[in-house]
Amino acid sequence: MKFSIFQISRRGGRENNEDRMGYCYTRESGLFVLADGMGGHPEGEVAAQIALQTVAAMYQRQAKPQLPDVPEFLSNALLAAHHQILRYASDKGMIDSPRTTLVVAVIQNGCASWVHCGDSRLYMVRGGALLTRTRDHSYLELHNMPPGLEHINRNVLFTCLGSPTKPIYDTTGPVPLEQGDRILLCSDGLWGTLSDEEIAAELGRNMVSQSVPELVETALRKAGDSSDNVTVVALEWETPDSFESTQGVSTDSISDDVFASTIQAGPLDGLVDDLDDAAIERSIAEINEAIRRSAERRR
Repeated sequence: MKFSIFQISRRGGRENNEDRMGYCYTRESGLFVLADGMGGHPEGEVAAQIALQTVAAMYQRQAKPQLPDVPEFLSNALLAAHHQILRYASDKGMIDSPRTTLVVAVIQNGCASWVHCGDSRLYMVRGGALLTRTRDHSYLELHNMPPGLEHINRNVLFTCLGSPTKPIYDTTGPVPLEQGDRILLCSDGLWGTLSDEEIAAELGRNMVSQSVPELVETALRKAGDSSDNVTVVALEWETPDSFESTQGVSTDSISDDVFASTIQAGPLDGLVDDLDDAAIERSIAEINEAIRRSAERRR
């Protein structure tokens, strides 16, 4: 595999930056991850970091050097991240659990596949035009608003990781890649300020090492003091002249057992436990029980 990549995270007008991103690769597979910890709930940055670490740990365990089943990995990794966030909240006795969005892409066998939950997006650009992007799990993008919710803030998400309900998510792919294709993962700090057309045009105009910083700076400048945090990880597929830059990655010369990652491990243990629905349901039940006990104490 050959690709060029660039990642950046900038704090906007917020007190903290709860966004997290990173990538991993083996000789024959690549993983790209971005999570946006949700405000209004405790420790959003922890939820985002747990999500990244869980997905990366599962990838390292299974990509030998390829994932045996990419769609299954994407679904299981997302659910595992959700489970680990709930377990973290339960172990700490938290009344409200940390929450995060998540978008994960895998490049393997010349194809891209991805999964997402929430409103962190993936854009795929070909020839300077938008080929596809993810659709947010927000009421704004629902075609039919459920009865009784007509007056809700349509930007509100109806699913995320860490909520005491099983997350709703979408998987896409495999999509065959062509030379020069760009794939961009971003938090809502980018797309909330820039249009799809602006993002696609800038991505198609320059290499990702030039276009991504320009997109981020433009988003921060347009949003001003009210800017959200802006986080992006983007790659360009098999453009030969891109490998003259320091952002170029070629896996052709590495051995099958090599695993490279920009996702740092942390003090969070047990991130590769086997996942099953029963474990998820137990974590959900523990969170709900903590909420119930807290409510009773306040009476």
